[in-house]
Amino acid sequence: MALDNDLLGRAESKCELCSTSSDLDAYNIPPGSDGTLDQRILLCGTCRMQIAQENDLDVNHWRCLNDSMWSQVPAVQVMAWRMLNRLNSESWAQDLLDMLYLDDETLSWAQSGISSPLEEESAVKHLDANGAVLEAGDTVTLIKDLNVKGGGFTAKRGTAVRGISLVPDTPEHIEGRVNGQQIVILTKYVKKS
Repeated sequence: MALDNDLLGRAESKCELCSTSSDLDAYNIPPGSDGTLDQRILLCGTCRMQIAQENDLDVNHWRCLNDSMWSQVPAVQVMAWRMLNRLNSESWAQDLLDMLYLDDETLSWAQSGISSPLEEESAVKHLDANGAVLEAGDTVTLIKDLNVKGGGFTAKRGTAVRGISLVPDTPEHIEGRVNGQQIVILTKYVKKS
């Protein structure tokens, strides 16, 4: 809970990309986010939806990156860089990308979330119990009560797990927060929300 308050405070209760103040939720930056404040940003529903979909981006919505790309928060810089790369067919986005400076570590992090079409074909697919493809940042619902080993509690059926992370090279594992604890969950026990 303190992490969420810290995130709200850092973001001034606004989406860190477009500054909207409604429908806000934490978003773990893929790949391999550990859920810490440094690896998450606060996003509105529109930004989350646009980031999750591959095609049909609302180009005009992303003009907000003109302001947010100058954030001092590396996680915000990473998402701005990734979205500008996705929009690089737009001249204004290419111009912004040319102006955006990221230090070597942040640039490496930003590039780690971009894959080539060849990598995408051979990439590990995480599928829920119904066969729907899961992506980092998705919300899933537990379809079975799960005893959490080492956690001392049972994650109840129907519990929503927001902002999941995918376990690389292990298609049957995802990670998410339940009762304030980061746990590994088998994909066969979740359905995409």
